[in-house]
Amino acid sequence: RMSRHAKKLRDHDINPCLAETDATTKCMDDNNYNKDMCTDYFLKYKNCRKFWHEVKMQRKRNGVKPEMPSAEERKKILESMG
Repeated sequence: RMSRHAKKLRDHDINPCLAETDATTKCMDDNNYNKDMCTDYFLKYKNCRKFWHEVKMQRKRNGVKPEMPSAEERKKILESMG
Protein backbone atom coordinates (compact mmCIF):
# COMPACT_ATOMS: atom_id res chain seq x y z
CA ARG A 1 0.00 0.00 0.00
CA MET A 2 1.16 3.52 -0.78
CA SER A 3 1.88 5.93 2.05
CA ARG A 4 0.01 9.23 2.19
CA HIS A 5 3.20 10.98 1.05
CA ALA A 6 3.59 8.64 -1.95
CA LYS A 7 -0.06 9.22 -2.92
CA LYS A 8 0.51 12.98 -2.84
CA LEU A 9 3.46 12.61 -5.20
CA ARG A 10 1.24 10.68 -7.65
CA ASP A 11 -1.48 13.39 -7.54
CA HIS A 12 -1.42 15.64 -10.64
CA ASP A 13 -2.88 18.54 -8.65
CA ILE A 14 -0.04 18.38 -6.10
CA ASN A 15 2.94 17.28 -8.21
CA PRO A 16 3.31 19.44 -11.33
CA CYS A 17 6.24 17.35 -12.59
CA LEU A 18 4.67 13.89 -12.55
CA ALA A 19 5.32 13.28 -16.27
CA GLU A 20 8.97 14.29 -15.88
CA THR A 21 9.32 12.09 -12.78
CA ASP A 22 7.89 9.09 -14.63
CA ALA A 23 10.02 9.71 -17.74
CA THR A 24 13.19 9.91 -15.63
CA THR A 25 12.32 6.70 -13.78
CA LYS A 26 11.57 4.91 -17.06
CA CYS A 27 14.86 6.10 -18.55
CA MET A 28 16.76 4.85 -15.51
CA ASP A 29 14.95 1.49 -15.67
CA ASP A 30 15.59 1.17 -19.42
CA ASN A 31 19.29 2.05 -19.08
CA ASN A 32 20.23 -0.15 -16.12
CA TYR A 33 20.39 2.88 -13.80
CA ASN A 34 23.17 4.57 -15.79
CA LYS A 35 22.54 8.23 -14.92
CA ASP A 36 24.70 9.42 -17.83
CA MET A 37 22.12 8.01 -20.25
CA CYS A 38 19.33 10.08 -18.66
CA THR A 39 20.91 13.54 -18.32
CA ASP A 40 18.22 15.18 -20.49
CA TYR A 41 15.45 13.71 -18.34
CA PHE A 42 17.08 14.92 -15.13
CA LEU A 43 17.44 18.39 -16.64
CA LYS A 44 13.78 18.51 -17.74
CA TYR A 45 12.71 17.41 -14.26
CA LYS A 46 14.95 19.99 -12.59
CA ASN A 47 13.66 22.77 -14.87
CA CYS A 48 10.06 21.72 -14.22
CA ARG A 49 10.56 21.80 -10.44
CA LYS A 50 12.31 25.16 -10.63
CA PHE A 51 9.59 26.70 -12.82
CA TRP A 52 6.65 25.56 -10.67
CA HIS A 53 8.50 26.43 -7.46
CA GLU A 54 8.80 30.02 -8.76
CA VAL A 55 5.09 30.08 -9.63
CA LYS A 56 4.23 28.74 -6.18
CA MET A 57 6.41 31.34 -4.40
CA GLN A 58 4.91 34.17 -6.49
CA ARG A 59 1.39 33.03 -5.65
CA LYS A 60 2.33 32.76 -1.97
CA ARG A 61 3.68 36.34 -2.02
CA ASN A 62 0.47 37.50 -3.69
CA GLY A 63 -1.73 35.63 -1.20
CA VAL A 64 -3.20 33.36 -3.89
CA LYS A 65 -4.64 30.06 -2.64
CA PRO A 66 -3.92 27.32 -3.33
CA GLU A 67 -0.25 28.19 -3.75
CA MET A 68 0.24 25.40 -6.30
CA PRO A 69 -2.16 25.80 -9.23
CA SER A 70 -4.33 22.77 -10.02
CA ALA A 71 -3.39 20.53 -12.97
CA GLU A 72 -6.06 22.26 -15.11
CA GLU A 73 -4.82 25.72 -14.13
CA ARG A 74 -1.20 24.75 -14.83
CA LYS A 75 -2.19 23.56 -18.28
CA LYS A 76 -3.70 26.99 -19.00
CA ILE A 77 -0.59 28.75 -17.67
CA LEU A 78 1.64 26.69 -19.95
CA GLU A 79 -0.64 27.23 -22.95
CA SER A 80 -0.62 30.99 -22.39
CA MET A 81 3.19 30.89 -22.57
CA GLY A 82 3.21 29.05 -25.88
